[in-house]
Amino acid sequence: MSIYLKTGKVLQEWTDYNGHMNLAFYIHLFDASWEVLLQKFNIGEDSAKIEKRTTFAVETHTTYDMEVRVDDEVDMNLLFIDFDKKRIVYKLEMIHKKEKYLAATTEVCSLYVDLGARKVTEFEESKKILIQKFIDENKDKFNPGNLTLIGKLKK
Repeated sequence: MSIYLKTGKVLQEWTDYNGHMNLAFYIHLFDASWEVLLQKFNIGEDSAKIEKRTTFAVETHTTYDMEVRVDDEVDMNLLFIDFDKKRIVYKLEMIHKKEKYLAATTEVCSLYVDLGARKVTEFEESKKILIQKFIDENKDKFNPGNLTLIGKLKK
């Protein structure tokens, strides 16, 4: 089971000489999908612009399971999320919309950053509550498989 975030479409300019989507654009789609949750937790683009606080990815583990090509649509889903006072670890999947195969996954460890100081900082209590509430309401939908970066959390 997973939690749907958004649908993306492979553009011509995202393909490479192999005739499939270049790896950089897998990451682009994953990052754009993650922004859905960052906004929900008040730590995304709006927070970066207004509060000068957001997340920086510091480590990733990505699998490329099956190729996707021009005009393919993919559903971007959350498989897992957890956090500590300064970090979030999450895992996303990319599913071919029509053929329903797993195209890719990415697991990411991100740090919460004060953009003014350019230093890692702790989540504000209100943001921790939003993240924890989402986890509590959705943990029965989590299906992370193997997690590589979960040990980065300091609980």
